[in-house]
Amino acid sequence: MGKVTGFLEIDRQVQKYQPASDRIRHFREFTLPMSDKEVEKQAARCMDCGIPFCHGPTGCPIHNQIPDWNDLVYNGNWDAAIRNLHSTNNFPEFTGRICPAPCEEACTLNLEDIPVAIKTVEQALADKAYETGYVRPYPPQAKTGKRVAVVGSGPAGMAAAQQLGRAGHEVHVYEREARPGGLLRYGIPDFKMEKHYIDRRVEQMQGEGVTFFCNVNVGVDKKAAELLSDYDAVLYCGGSETPRPAGIPGVDLDGVFDAMPYLVQQNKRVGGENIDSTAWPSKPILANGQHVVVVGGGDTASDCVGTAFRQGAVRVTQLDIRPQPPEKEDKLTVWPYWATKMRTSSSQAEGAEREFQVATLEFIGEDGQLTGVKCCEVDERRKPVPGTEFVIRADLAFIAIGFAGPLATGLLAELEGRLDVATDARRSRNVTANDRDYRTSVEGLWAAGDVRRGQSLVVWAIREGRQAARSIDEALMGHTVLPS
Repeated sequence: MGKVTGFLEIDRQVQKYQPASDRIRHFREFTLPMSDKEVEKQAARCMDCGIPFCHGPTGCPIHNQIPDWNDLVYNGNWDAAIRNLHSTNNFPEFTGRICPAPCEEACTLNLEDIPVAIKTVEQALADKAYETGYVRPYPPQAKTGKRVAVVGSGPAGMAAAQQLGRAGHEVHVYEREARPGGLLRYGIPDFKMEKHYIDRRVEQMQGEGVTFFCNVNVGVDKKAAELLSDYDAVLYCGGSETPRPAGIPGVDLDGVFDAMPYLVQQNKRVGGENIDSTAWPSKPILANGQHVVVVGGGDTASDCVGTAFRQGAVRVTQLDIRPQPPEKEDKLTVWPYWATKMRTSSSQAEGAEREFQVATLEFIGEDGQLTGVKCCEVDERRKPVPGTEFVIRADLAFIAIGFAGPLATGLLAELEGRLDVATDARRSRNVTANDRDYRTSVEGLWAAGDVRRGQSLVVWAIREGRQAARSIDEALMGHTVLPS
């Protein structure tokens, strides 16, 4: 805990943003860091609440010891706080920026709508770790002689690779794209997390003995069967990349795109990569001077909104089939779980027009080009209300309604076809593996992250990568010192 009476004396404060009129002019991060003293005051608000739900299963999936490092920060012991945080989280600079902070929802002070600013303190600790030189290679003292292949370099793959490398195994990470990071790099806009944070971690991991092989599409360029014969263990950490089918007439019009190709293309553009040879549409998707409609109400939809504004969109409308949630939840029925309530992302606050309880009926066009989106209001059962149809002008439309599992081609096709791996074929074709040992039905093959559990948070991916690494280390060595 922090100061005994801190929560009574100190008001909640979080990082402020650059004004919207300034931040939409660039793709850099726009949060304004707090001083060390300000962060220490926020850590002091952590109270002796008896049961710290913030780092239990309802709050933090990786069980960050939040009260412990809050107390250390409050007492000015930043070095010990940094070590404590990294003992459970390989990449706090990622989660401190892009995690929605279920820990704050589970905070006891959230009963009064003033939770401890946990995410702010975590990001400050992560950034301080770089300033003080804590983030450097920690190579193993001895090698085991075992070789492990990790397929996918997203947060699950990176976390697993780092843990296995530190356990002394020879770890090779295979990535389909030109640079490591998976959807951390290519799916999350730079204004939410700049990619040099990934580069620094990759450099650290290389110093610890992890080798990255990019531009290798396992299942196409290199077969999974080959990996299984060449390595003592293979861990599949692919993403959930198949767009959920919208079933909306007119999706083949020019100007209608799934959300992820749009975000990937812009992230490659910001990163200086060539988009012509990408597997995504090679035609530039740009919103400058356009009327944009985003179908969907989640984080991916919000990222499309912020990207469109930065590209110079004239107007951005976001459509959500769900009813507008209440401004304030009933604490006694939902706390400490994640509550459904009205939330406005930084991207939405930049000027998006939000329509709730609206269904997208059809994309309308002329001569094959999108000109509008036909919508209607829906009732509480999401059934169209007759007579409420209307049309929104649209030059571009992005469908962001979630993902339906890993890509069915390439690696998954080989695993299902030649190796007969078990998948949840009735739902999203996620690879079947339990959350205890992460083993699949194929000998020598483990699976973790979105490819196993489905579309989820970065913090869950890190947890699964760490736990899968522990399982692999125990299987290879007969014992393990890696934390669970």
